[in-house]
Amino acid sequence: MSDSFLLSRRSFMVMPICLAACKKGWSVLELTGLTMGTSYSIVAVDHTKDVKKAELQKAVDLALAEVNTQMSNWDASSEISRFNAAAAGDTLTVSPALEHVMLAASHVHDATEGRFDVTVGALIDLWGFGAKGTRMDAPSDAQIADAMARSGQSRSLKVENGTLTKMNDGAEVYLSAIGKGFGVDQVARALKSFGITDYMVEIGGDLYTAGRNPEGKAWQIGIETPEAFDRGVAQVVGVSDMGMATSGDYRNFFEAGGQRYSHIIDATTGRPVTHNTASVTVMTENAMLADAWATALLVLGRERGLEIANQRDLAVLFIDHVVKDGEHGRVSYASDKFTALTA
Repeated sequence: MSDSFLLSRRSFMVMPICLAACKKGWSVLELTGLTMGTSYSIVAVDHTKDVKKAELQKAVDLALAEVNTQMSNWDASSEISRFNAAAAGDTLTVSPALEHVMLAASHVHDATEGRFDVTVGALIDLWGFGAKGTRMDAPSDAQIADAMARSGQSRSLKVENGTLTKMNDGAEVYLSAIGKGFGVDQVARALKSFGITDYMVEIGGDLYTAGRNPEGKAWQIGIETPEAFDRGVAQVVGVSDMGMATSGDYRNFFEAGGQRYSHIIDATTGRPVTHNTASVTVMTENAMLADAWATALLVLGRERGLEIANQRDLAVLFIDHVVKDGEHGRVSYASDKFTALTA
């Protein structure tokens, strides 16, 4: 789940931005809509005033439609749905785009000791966080073992030479933790094709920004407070020419027997994470990788996650829940690169 949000998405912020832009002789194009089971928001600065909004909207729609035909689990004819329906041993030729995403998923999987895993759909469903409905109790050890037998990215699939091979019968791929970010990047490419150099693209909280906002500053992005009923701002950062995503465990969970079960599933144990890290924000070269790394590092938790972030020079902010003297609070921990970028 991604929970970064834009301060400028509030309607009372839009008019001052537009007025400032108009005074400077350019126009601001804003597009919103629905895609991938969530919403999207685009703000683009047209310095030429030659870009027609309807043509830009058509290009955005085409980019998003193409991503869905490749990676949607809700479209039975999509590439990923055809892979999920295949039998063990089957090899499918896939588009360069899907191969690119799957190779990136494999890279993050390997780099995070298997914590990022696009084949955990059976576990997500088992714990009541998938399409099959909710539950209010923990599954049995036997049920978890059965779901894990149908999961495991490294043993379930192989990506090579433009093909995707299913190695484990019953394995299914779900790209929700990387696909939205890729969709953001594809929309960004569409904007660039119009000669637009200053823009922000956001899908379900995953985003990419380029250049400057209409006020001539870095795009100001709010990192949400990791509380279930508080949409406050923990920190505001300026983001330019980078992707950004936040994953959190604080809205999708259930409680049973006095224990809280998060929707963040550790693929190596088959169970929800139990550490105190509430959210992870990643800023990196594109939205696809920010999306994947945010999920992976949240599964790992702050202690190991921060080590990996610093080893790989990733800009990451961890926010942990803490209890001191009976009072609940939050503590933030930034990687070295995050500190340098936001200083």
